Amino acid sequence: MTLSSNKNIENLYSSRLSVQVSLNGLSFLIVDSNDGKTQFFKEKKLIHSTTPEELLMELEELIANNEILQNNFIEVTVIYSTSIYSLIPTSLFDETKASEYLKFNSKILANDYIAHDVLDRQEIVVVYVPFMNINNYLFEKYGSFNYYHSVSILLKTILEKEKYALPKMYLHFQPNSFDCIVLKHGKLQLCNTYNYKTAEDFIYYTLFCMEQLNLDPETLPVMLCGDIGKNDNTYKIAYTYIRNIEFVKSEMTALTIDEAEDEHRHFTLKNSN
Repeated sequence: MTLSSNKNIENLYSSRLSVQVSLNGLSFLIVDSNDGKTQFFKEKKLIHSTTPEELLMELEELIANNEILQNNFIEVTVIYSTSIYSLIPTSLFDETKASEYLKFNSKILANDYIAHDVLDRQEIVVVYVPFMNINNYLFEKYGSFNYYHSVSILLKTILEKEKYALPKMYLHFQPNSFDCIVLKHGKLQLCNTYNYKTAEDFIYYTLFCMEQLNLDPETLPVMLCGDIGKNDNTYKIAYTYIRNIEFVKSEMTALTIDEAEDEHRHFTLKNSN
């Protein structure tokens, strides 16, 4: 979705800013709009899950302490990475009933603002709750900006680039949660987000998804991206129970943040520009 203003656009810093927001952390990425190269990256992970009010204080502090973030950008994109969302086929979506899609499996408040992203080519609508205090602050700071749910970026990127006909699973990791996406013949079969504390929690949810969809962990290709590495317990336990496992390749991401960094990390942030 878009928040628009008539803010003076003179002397814009000729770069694009992406901000990823979750209750477990914040990430900032600035990319040169001319050559697509990364100019700035900053990530702050929060040890304990916080509230939107506490998150806003963290956001204000990070922007205040990094002079480059105080510029006016040619484009600003905000990504909300939360577990409160629902996927609706475009043909069945009714904007006047947006809250109805969330209230049966998520706790929402009467005054929560319900947003939605439309994935036209995939015929999917993602309904979710953005943090309006964050939106209001960024609107005052930068003027107009676009905002999306992280699952919208995940689905758009994967479904547009994945041509594999047989079933395939993507696991996108964030601190304390992971997104599970299953495709078959290029079509979406499953998209869900699971909170977890231990590697055993993670593998339980993953194998349960496979069982429910009649997928074989001995043959199913499983692609990993996001906040995971080969030394992590989540990777080690996945490697134990899943035969065909690998990290996503560079062709699935739109840019490189750091040449020394694993290319599968910061997947949604890289594909937001």
